[in-house]
Amino acid sequence: MISLKVDLGERSYPICIGQNLLEQSELITQHIPGNSALIVSNETVAPLYMDAVEKSLGNIRHKTLVLADGEEYKNLNVLNTIYDALLQNRLDRNTTLIALGGGVIGDITGFAAATYQRGVHLIQIPTTLLSQVDSSVGGKTAVNHPMGKNMIGAFYQPKAVIADTNTLNTLDNRQLSSGIAEVIKYGLIRDTEFLQWLENNIDKLINRDADALAYAIERSCQNKAEVVAADERESGQRALLNLGHTFGHAIETGMGYGVWLHGEAVASGMVMAARLSNKLDWISEAEVDRVINILERANLPVKAPEQMSADKFVDLMSLDKKVSDGVLSLVLYKSLGKAIISKDYTEAILRETISESY
Repeated sequence: MISLKVDLGERSYPICIGQNLLEQSELITQHIPGNSALIVSNETVAPLYMDAVEKSLGNIRHKTLVLADGEEYKNLNVLNTIYDALLQNRLDRNTTLIALGGGVIGDITGFAAATYQRGVHLIQIPTTLLSQVDSSVGGKTAVNHPMGKNMIGAFYQPKAVIADTNTLNTLDNRQLSSGIAEVIKYGLIRDTEFLQWLENNIDKLINRDADALAYAIERSCQNKAEVVAADERESGQRALLNLGHTFGHAIETGMGYGVWLHGEAVASGMVMAARLSNKLDWISEAEVDRVINILERANLPVKAPEQMSADKFVDLMSLDKKVSDGVLSLVLYKSLGKAIISKDYTEAILRETISESY
């Protein structure tokens, strides 16, 4: 097992990465301060892994809640079913919510933990590559609004993140590629050495080589942990983790939640960010092609959806959380491996970039 630390002083917590972790009872129970828990999962993951987690809880009193599977269910109505389960089972403020699933389950369960009785304990058990390398780490929790993704949420750190890599064996190929998009992101924003490793080993990741996946997860989590420790609430450099996300969130909202997977939308967004950076003369055409190449090799989309006009993109992006005083900050490339947060573009260049991305 590999153990990393998100260093946040008294609220620091471990990220545990390895095989067969769901069967290690003490690994989970040591992070449950009280004697009650609610395991929240979905109808895809629960039949596969709920029994193992329940068994690992031993004598801890617990209940389970199984939600529908999909981004379209990450909303206030479904969130309320978690509150209902907590209240109906008389679970108090010393209870622990356990998020067993991918990014949707982690986000919605985390937000429930942040807000139920003003905050209860939380353990993240991510079961997709995307959630293991990104969404389970760092304390971002949220639900979607029809007008914008992740618009209602809170920063709320878990007690632990337990990433059992065996769960990736049941992940379908499309979900695997979606997770690889977030892995590639770390190389593009801050880790040139990792980017080069990814270019040399992307085929191994696609083919589910166990050693390659373990290394990619560890390196990604290390990058995420360092950024979060330095800027927990995204007042500065943590925003770099949003490379491709402003474009990507517009795609997810505009196409309808769940039509494009999160990583697919981010991949398209990372290409648009590269094209815009090229128009600003920050990176070369060859570097844009390098971004496109690695994403294509990971079986990810590199074009914008034809169903969304440039006007639609700009309208949705204007609702992004990174808008300040009416101006949208974008994460762009000064070079590959060095991203920056910038407002140094015009709407005309933005629209031109989007128009050339289909």
